[in-house]
Amino acid sequence: MDRSEALNRLVSPRARDRLGDALFQRVAGPSGRENRARIHGAPGPRWFAPDEPIRRVHGDASMFVGGLSALLLQSLHPRAMAAVAAHSGYRGDPWGRLQRTSTFLAFTTYGTATDAQRAVDRVRAVHERVRGRTPDGEPYRAGDPHLLEWVHVAEVDSFLRAYRRYGARHLDAAERDAYVAGAARVARALGVADPPGTVAELVERIEAFRPELRGTEEARAAARFLLLHPPLPWPARPPYALLAAAAVALLPPWARAPLGLPLLPRTERWCVRPAGAAVTGTIRWAMHPPPPGAR
Repeated sequence: MDRSEALNRLVSPRARDRLGDALFQRVAGPSGRENRARIHGAPGPRWFAPDEPIRRVHGDASMFVGGLSALLLQSLHPRAMAAVAAHSGYRGDPWGRLQRTSTFLAFTTYGTATDAQRAVDRVRAVHERVRGRTPDGEPYRAGDPHLLEWVHVAEVDSFLRAYRRYGARHLDAAERDAYVAGAARVARALGVADPPGTVAELVERIEAFRPELRGTEEARAAARFLLLHPPLPWPARPPYALLAAAAVALLPPWARAPLGLPLLPRTERWCVRPAGAAVTGTIRWAMHPPPPGAR
């Protein structure tokens, strides 16, 4: 008996629906249902065909782990982190930031080409207003193609790592490359000059960024907030803690120490990975069936 069958025997359909609705509302926000109807119901060409790997990855429950891991990895670039700390409102409105990000991913991955471009245009307009200096006095602007590239490669790497570990289906090497190439389509629209198009290029690009990365006090504070002090009711904190541990375990080993995060290989292998699989499996079960085209 697999996990879904066991949960179906233990939990009533009404309880499952309530949990799935609560998760959807938290991630998609108050306009989630309206946006979902438009994304999947509006006629017109899409940027990605139904069988493309990007639609499979972005529609999977592993995105809960991958998204959190991406935030941690992205924070290691001092200019990117300074922009987030000063302009994103991640502390005052973390769920609003999550909802905006998930809506952007949904429109660009599944929506019509027109709606996808509108979503990109909105983000680019916001980026043009985000400018400032790091605590060390270094200038930044969110529309800088170099910073955009870091945010992109950290995100794509994290989403792909999460799917490979916790995703519902296997991706072969060609499909992994296709996922990176699909994500590059969105990155170019956002202003990344030359995003990686294969997994090998993605690995090379992240390595090239490493001399620029470090664990600033802002980055460590963001990690503590995300991992230890999430704005959640107490009943939701234990499953979130499992997601958080799984997100940390996805990080490359070199990314842990700058954020003050431990590297515990045996604990991660024997405890964190099974727990991460359990919580992502439960999320997948609760939100089943997925929207049309997200399978």
